[in-house]
Amino acid sequence: MNRMLVVTNDFPPRQGGIQTFVAALLARRPPDSLVVLASDAPGSAAHDAALPYPVIRRPTSMLLPTRTTAQAAVDTARRYGCDRAFFGAAAPLGLLAPALRSAGVRHLVGATHGHETGWVSLPGARQLMQRIAGGLDVLTYISEYTRSRLGPALGSRTRLAQLSPGVDIDLFTPGADGSVVRRRHGLGAAPVVVCVSRLVARKGQDVLVAGWPRVLARHPDARLLLVGGGPAEASLRRAVAARGLERSVVLTGPVAVGDLPAHYAAGDVFAMPCRTRRRGLDVEGLGMVYLEAAACGRPVVAGTSGGAPEAVQDGVTGHVVEPRSADAVAATIGDLLADPARARAMGAAGRAWVEQRWSWTTIAATFDRLLDA
Repeated sequence: MNRMLVVTNDFPPRQGGIQTFVAALLARRPPDSLVVLASDAPGSAAHDAALPYPVIRRPTSMLLPTRTTAQAAVDTARRYGCDRAFFGAAAPLGLLAPALRSAGVRHLVGATHGHETGWVSLPGARQLMQRIAGGLDVLTYISEYTRSRLGPALGSRTRLAQLSPGVDIDLFTPGADGSVVRRRHGLGAAPVVVCVSRLVARKGQDVLVAGWPRVLARHPDARLLLVGGGPAEASLRRAVAARGLERSVVLTGPVAVGDLPAHYAAGDVFAMPCRTRRRGLDVEGLGMVYLEAAACGRPVVAGTSGGAPEAVQDGVTGHVVEPRSADAVAATIGDLLADPARARAMGAAGRAWVEQRWSWTTIAATFDRLLDA
């Protein structure tokens, strides 16, 4: 069997969304069809020894499209008889595509993940992306929003195809138990709104805090659970203190991936009113947290940034709201807390939609079609 060469900087044991994306796709391919060329990371030897396919680590923490990396990629492709290649992140390693094609790799696919939508609006970065796209047979995008941004700059250079991240529906499930999280943070049986995300301005935790007194006016026992860490943590804590919300707003700090389902399950409603910033350079590509929350059977409240509305069936699995309006966000959350039956129905609809559209089984089938075309 001919193999696929995977060239990537984003590979476990490093943690992150792209690393999870790449590893999940490969886990659903036949092991004898794969070989990975990756940068090195602490713990990689033990991690790689447990995998059923070979991983070639270069002695660097960051692969760049240099002659040395190109030669390593070509040598690996020839050694393992690779006729296909996949770049876990097309930029910048997709620049290696011409060298691999000259070595006999006949089909090359590169992935984008959202941040590239900002790059194509900048002249130098746009030219780089155009060079990369021109060397690939397929360049993937994660949402219709990102396609709308990438298409005008890159669509004439290669074929564009959607390849979104997926949800582990066996990990994120309505059966997840949030009771431990509730006990840990003293939430008791109170109605809880949860936000799981890095604490950065785009995600909108500041809007949740600003609107929280309006939620409390309708639901005095409600609690807001902000899960994650990030540079906005200090300012959020100051905002909570300034409004006298210490009793009803909890910041958990960073949480391990395996503990996330319990944190989603601790909430009755999931809310992350993400907003676009920096004239479109800081934008939500899709918003996997909405889908993970839906997989856990929770209704979601999303902002309008980028591809976030594509992760919600508005009025069915949750609501899309104006993220710069604390009043609008608070009113939507308050309405969901006031109607638990409707909230549960939205959560059930969300779970069904994720199973049908966003499971890794469905996404992996799309990946297979792109590779085997």
